[in-house]
Parts: sequence; structure tokens; C-alpha cells
Amino acid sequence: MVVTSVVCAAGLVLDDRVLVGSPIWLKPFKFSVSFVAYCLSLAWLLAQLPPGGGAARVGGWAGAVVAASGLVEMVIIVGQVVRGRRSHFNEATPFDSALFTVMGATIVVLWAATLLIAVLLLRARVADRAAARAMRAGIVLALAGSAVGFLMTRPAPGQLRGESDVIGAHSVGVPDGGPSMPLTGWSVTGGDLRIPHFFGMHALQLLPLLVIALVLLGRRVPRLRGERVRARLVGLASLTYAAVFIVLGQQALRGQPLLRPDVTTLAGTGLILAATGAGAWVILRAESRPGPPSRPRSPSRPESGSRPESDSGAHRGPRAANATITTRS
Repeated sequence: MVVTSVVCAAGLVLDDRVLVGSPIWLKPFKFSVSFVAYCLSLAWLLAQLPPGGGAARVGGWAGAVVAASGLVEMVIIVGQVVRGRRSHFNEATPFDSALFTVMGATIVVLWAATLLIAVLLLRARVADRAAARAMRAGIVLALAGSAVGFLMTRPAPGQLRGESDVIGAHSVGVPDGGPSMPLTGWSVTGGDLRIPHFFGMHALQLLPLLVIALVLLGRRVPRLRGERVRARLVGLASLTYAAVFIVLGQQALRGQPLLRPDVTTLAGTGLILAATGAGAWVILRAESRPGPPSRPRSPSRPESGSRPESDSGAHRGPRAANATITTRS
């Protein structure tokens, strides 16, 4: 995949062809880079399983299936670029349709293998609670983000199976290939399902990176040194990530551009930010709150049969001391 990324990057520079409004090598470049990040993250997650056990063996096979599925996907995408044809949603010829069907099957296999890895991670015991929450939330959100891709294969308005050359679309409310954002290619005139798809899948990298950032910040910020506070902050971040993913999905399905949110989207985003800020404040305040004061030790009682020190002449009052002197004289 790394080699494919380099080849696609060279294609962006050397090949000026345009397909569906974007440089023809942009899609394989983005896919190859995404697969590299995805496979590296899965490899790290699988390394957290207990070595030598059944879970590690099953996880290893599932990881191999993910890598093989991604390789098949990239071979088809690059092959279609060489032919100057669309890879996704292409029903123009029986051959193009067959290639897209194979791509769809490989994505289903990849998703099922990732689901199996998610089940193994949910059952695994991970010592660090913050890392455990980041891994589990990250892979569940990645599955949800990947599942958004299935919505793209539905016929868009005006498309008919068996008649249209293209069945499916990234954009909602506008045709694919219109005005778009630089680099990402996301639509700026309508909704785009690639946005929640991208955001959800890359929780697999961003949430574990948050754990690393908290550990590094803990060296300078005493409040972040405790494992409990880090675990709570990661849990809060996971909930926030899921909420933003839902908002992005709803925004795309309603045909709304990312950079032109309506009142509903802004209100939802504001509530998420307010809840996240309040939650972080409560977590950090609870961590910095001093514990209950320690109770003073009660003086030790003299052992039975021993003469207390207070009975000695040195601690008696003046009259008692004079009486003792008189008696002795």
C-alpha cells in the first residue's frame, strides 16, 4: 500500500487527466493512504491481544483478510484509472459492472473481518483503562463509518438499475463531480456521505492518539497523571466523537454542505461542545479536589499493669511534690 501511495502521488503530478471533476489519480491516492493508516491501526490493536491464545490466532487471520481485501480493492481502483474509467458505481459495461460488484464484495468481507476483530477487542482484558476505551470505541466507530459506504450504493434520483451507466453517488441533493473542496473533493453545494464515512473510519487512529497525547501532557500537568482521569477523558471524547459523527451523517443525508450548516446543525454542534466542555470540567475538578483530611492518631493507652508516666514526681503539682519531700525528710 505504501508503494501504491507513492505511485498514485506520482500520477497526480505526471497525469493531468480529470475524471468526475477531480484529478484521475486523486481517488486511488486517498484510498491507498487511508488503507495504510487503517492497516497500521489494526496491527497495533491486534498486538494488544494476549499472545499465543486463540484470540490472537483468530485476530491474525482476520487482519490478513482485511489486508487482502484492501489489496483487491486497490488493484481494481488503479486498474480502472489506467483504463480511464470510474471504479465506483460504474454500470456502463458488463465488465465495469462486474468489477464494481467484486469491489462491493471485498468491502463486505473487510467489514465482517473488522467486526470480528472488534468482538475480540471487546472481550480482551487491557491493563490501561484509557487505552482500552480508545481501542474499543475507535473500532466500533470505524465500523459505523465504514457502513456509511453502503448508503452510497443506493440509486440516486434519476438513476435506474439496468438502464443508467452509473448507480450510486457520494453526493446527496446534487450530482457527483460538481464544485468541491480542495484535496478532499467533498461537495460544497450539497451533502456528501464521504464526510461521515471518513470521520468515522479514522476514529481508529484519532482516539488512540488522544491517549498518547494525554500521557505526554501528564508529564507537565499533574491532573492528567492518574489513569482514572485519563480513562474518563477518553470516554468523554469517545461520546463526543460519536455525537459529531451522527451530526455529520444527518447533515450529509439532508443534502447540506459541510461548510454551510443550518440552524439545526449549529444547535446540535453547540450542544455537543457545551456538554463536552462541562464534562471535562467536572472530570478535572473531581481529580483536583483534595481528599478528606486524615484523622489525628489517638494517643496510645498504657499497657495494663504499667505505671503511667504522669504519676511520676516530675509531673505532679507543687503541693504533691512538697508533700513527698516532707514525708521523705
